[in-house]
Amino acid sequence: MEPYQIDETVDITDVVCPITFVKAKVALEELDEGQIISIRMNDGEPVQNVPRSIKEEGHQILKLVNNNDGTYSLIVRKSGE
Repeated sequence: MEPYQIDETVDITDVVCPITFVKAKVALEELDEGQIISIRMNDGEPVQNVPRSIKEEGHQILKLVNNNDGTYSLIVRKSGE
């Protein structure tokens, strides 16, 4: 079992960069500090860009999971601003 509980899930596989990060950021803003979100995104550009952008915002990347279907799930803990 994972050492964390996912509080929220957002699927951004239907959008392309830079909207991917915008959508992920909006979802993160709705969380409380310390809550964990799973962000499902397509392989390729989003996997390159979204984790980096989220890290730059100061949030903690816990894990990047390959769903083996062309998508990844990025597990992020929200940090306080």
